[in-house]
Amino acid sequence: MDRRQQKTREAIFRAFISLLSTKHYDKITVGEIIDLANVGRATFYDHFETKDYLLKHLCQDLFCHVFDCATASEHTHKHLFCCNAPDSVFLHLLQHLQNNDNNLLKLLACPNNDLFLAYFKQNMAQLLLSQNATFDFKKPQDVPQDYWINHVATTFVETVKWWIAGDMKQSPQQICNYFTAVL
Repeated sequence: MDRRQQKTREAIFRAFISLLSTKHYDKITVGEIIDLANVGRATFYDHFETKDYLLKHLCQDLFCHVFDCATASEHTHKHLFCCNAPDSVFLHLLQHLQNNDNNLLKLLACPNNDLFLAYFKQNMAQLLLSQNATFDFKKPQDVPQDYWINHVATTFVETVKWWIAGDMKQSPQQICNYFTAVL
């Protein structure tokens, strides 16, 4: 993707995120997104087939950023999300949530958050699969790998939901410690 396309994509992401901070996902229209991003309808559709695809790509950018840290030796990324990544991918994601980077909490709080959470779980499972050696040491020998990965991914998503529902009173480090203690 060239720089112009990247800037257009980022403008669309930022407009979408801005709208998410004031409106529920299901009430946002493509027209509102393109008006705020100052792009044409055809340009929007060149990048994203639908609003749901926009959400999917926004989630992929977040998870790509977070999960790249687990696979890359460097902690610098060219994504919508920027930070100095900690060692733990779980802690990294929790810190983004605590900081509400790009209004992530709006995605989790909106009535249609099932779509976001499904992407979240899917990407978490892919990370666990790609980093199997890191997490496999805790897997009981008689448990199938696909069951283990599904269990860990689901547990992390539910942990995040529990943390947010409790007004995020614990630090990301505490939540990460809780999560890893029960694995």
